[in-house]
Amino acid sequence: MTVRKKWYSRLSFSLVLLILIIILVLSAIYSVTLGSVGIDWRDVYQIIWHKLSGTSDLSGNVDVSHIDIVWLIRLPRVILAMLVGASLALAGTVMQALVKNPLADPYILGISSGASLGATLAIMLGVGTTFGSNFVGMSAFIGALISSFLVLFIGNIGRRTDIAQLLLVGVAISAICSAASSFIVFMSKNREGMQTLNFWLMGSLSGANWENIKLLFPLVTLAMVLFIIQARILNLMVVGDETASNLGRNLQLYRILYIVIVALLIGFVVYSCGIIGFVGLVIPHIARLLVGANHRKMLPVSLLVGALFLLWSDVLARLIIPGSEIPIGIIVSSVGGPFFLYLVIQNALRRRG
Repeated sequence: MTVRKKWYSRLSFSLVLLILIIILVLSAIYSVTLGSVGIDWRDVYQIIWHKLSGTSDLSGNVDVSHIDIVWLIRLPRVILAMLVGASLALAGTVMQALVKNPLADPYILGISSGASLGATLAIMLGVGTTFGSNFVGMSAFIGALISSFLVLFIGNIGRRTDIAQLLLVGVAISAICSAASSFIVFMSKNREGMQTLNFWLMGSLSGANWENIKLLFPLVTLAMVLFIIQARILNLMVVGDETASNLGRNLQLYRILYIVIVALLIGFVVYSCGIIGFVGLVIPHIARLLVGANHRKMLPVSLLVGALFLLWSDVLARLIIPGSEIPIGIIVSSVGGPFFLYLVIQNALRRRG
């Protein structure tokens, strides 16, 4: 009976993965066809194949003006949406295991706000120009890293891994970073910098290009492989430090390593599209509902669901008001905010029960 259950569990997990992959691929192709200029999906396929294979022949029915629209504008945006969604979902899954709390995500724990402060310092004051052309991304990463370590350090003062204290510290650090960013903007006279900063604070994929994708894709891939390999450690973190100690594992060292990786991911996500909150909060819960709490299964499902969620959020942001674009952060927060309140109420009722 146990063997049959294991076989059924593996089959259902594989089926969920397969269905999600098919939906994601079809959604990606379909979303490229959507916009102010409608493009047939067959033309999209031909243009992508033409670019990837290097062939010079295209069907005579394909409008030449559509090539740049598909290859330089829509396709990079779709791919960036999937990468950002996967990154935020991965970061949220890891953070919830890290602090043993389903209410945790990089946004709530101040990591995103720290990255935003780093980006603000770089854009408005030119901090970090020594890092070269990617100085904004590096500054965002350093801001995310500093804020995350501050949350861990202050949150563990006096006690060992106090989850409630950790969340409160995260909210406080987030507020401090936001206040510092606002003060810098208020004092600055750089109008062009202010417009650029609005992009970071509200979140948008309108600046998507192949350079951003080349930067983010290897990071997401490496982080995904590492965390899937480390799924057993993430499972131990959820169980608790005492159990891990009995098995000879020092979880504190792993926490530091995971925080650095998450900060790196979030820093470059902020660099690519600004602050997008709540994806890391919502998606892990959906993944748990689909395949359970085992991180070996949760992580790949979270990546796919996160990519799918942000892809369609961006489609809504582009199409919901004809002729204009809503910042994607507004779309995501309108879903994530109520979901967060639902989780808080559910946890409170569970404690009372």
